[in-house]
Amino acid sequence: MLFGPSKALTERLRSLQTHLKAENPLLLEVVPTYLKMDKILYRMGLLSREESLATRIPWWPLISVLGTFSSGKSTFINTYIGESLQSTGNQAVDDKFTVICYGSTETRVLPGMALDADPRFPFYRMSEEIEQVASGEGRRIDAYLQLKTTTKPSHRGKIIIDSPGFDADDQRRSILRLTHHIIDLSDLVLVFFDARHPEPGAMHDTLQHLVAKTVLRPDASKFLYILNQIDTTAQEDNPEQVVGAWQRAIAQAGLISGRFYCIYNPKVSVPIADPALRQRFESKRDQDLAAIHTRMSEVEVQRRYRIVSVLEAVANEIEQEMVPTLHTALQRWRKLTMMGDAAGMILMGILMGGSAHLLGITGFDTAEQWGETHRFEALGIAILLLAGAISGHYTLRDWAARYIAAQLPERTGPFDLGLRRAFLRNVRLLRSVLQTTPAGWGGGTRHRLQKLRHAAAAHIQHLNDLYTDPSGRRFRAEPVALREETASPQEKESQGHRKNPSATSPSP
Repeated sequence: MLFGPSKALTERLRSLQTHLKAENPLLLEVVPTYLKMDKILYRMGLLSREESLATRIPWWPLISVLGTFSSGKSTFINTYIGESLQSTGNQAVDDKFTVICYGSTETRVLPGMALDADPRFPFYRMSEEIEQVASGEGRRIDAYLQLKTTTKPSHRGKIIIDSPGFDADDQRRSILRLTHHIIDLSDLVLVFFDARHPEPGAMHDTLQHLVAKTVLRPDASKFLYILNQIDTTAQEDNPEQVVGAWQRAIAQAGLISGRFYCIYNPKVSVPIADPALRQRFESKRDQDLAAIHTRMSEVEVQRRYRIVSVLEAVANEIEQEMVPTLHTALQRWRKLTMMGDAAGMILMGILMGGSAHLLGITGFDTAEQWGETHRFEALGIAILLLAGAISGHYTLRDWAARYIAAQLPERTGPFDLGLRRAFLRNVRLLRSVLQTTPAGWGGGTRHRLQKLRHAAAAHIQHLNDLYTDPSGRRFRAEPVALREETASPQEKESQGHRKNPSATSPSP
């Protein structure tokens, strides 16, 4: 199929649908809409036939835990799950991204390849991404990723990612690429800081990556900033000063609004002798932990909405970003090619004039006489000139295409659409240089995008019907049904009389 997925991708998508049918049937009806969006992207060249939007997103709720070294990320995860899965310590004890999901049999540790080859997980085909930023590292996927399973029922239906401790000064580019990747995919991002760190202002580079680059995102509300191990500040003369210093440091990085959480783990906390102070710390901890756990419990619903919203976001990106960028690039390509053609024609005219002068041709009369006496030579020169003009034109348009393509990003936007690939599809040999409307774009494509928007809106309305009841119909219907089930025989008979008065009224 020219504008369809490859056989290998078709098998992966079929496998995804099988898993969704068994584990998350509510999202199964969204997959065909994704496949229709894929066809538009194939036609425009924004996706290759080996790619699909459906494999660009995790279909299970995803929570990422980021933070500095020794900020208590792993301890928090272990406590939340109820099992010591992650190693803990004051130094960096794990240098891999760990994906934690439910397993029904036993706790296991699986290699990174298990994630790289499975489209259901957030690091599908990540080895290729790592290879692009660090040559040779893609083969070492197991050095970057691992998969752990837990049998705790509380973790069923969601995925947690524990990241290596973040130290921006010595981060490798591949680790940063993975970090940005999981931030894009996550439904909730917990960003941990260590309250024991004496100088939050000294962590400028780290704060830039963990805060400054996130506050301007359209999904900035999914980030929770957590000051962990706050119990250590109880020994300070003024513990509020420590919290205030961190809040100012984060505000300087750009976070001027939003919730800032203060927590600690009571199992490894520092004893607080003053009862009143201990009560104050415990109250704050319990309040903030409850708020964090509530957000974590809501990710399944948020994931369903986020998966549907991707369709609208991709449609907007095509219309507002991809098409204008491609149109501008094609205009530049046409301009460069036509300028080159004009320069070539001028050069050809100069060469022809010089050649005519050497042959003694000074006007039309002498040119006609020379042509009559040298017919075969004149025909050969005409053929050579035509071949040279055609060859020069295609050489120039190929050079202009490569020059402009090199300035375009290979992938762009939150969905890594192939802008460069789409441009190169528009400058193929048989496509006219005068045509600046991107390939695969037109009234028909606009109509299909609009239909996909309507389909996405219908999916959203279906979700709203599940989670909301503005008119209160379900609330009214459920008590009525309950009263009818629990009513005594006399009450049921009385209700029947009220519903059908003619059943007992005397005949006239």
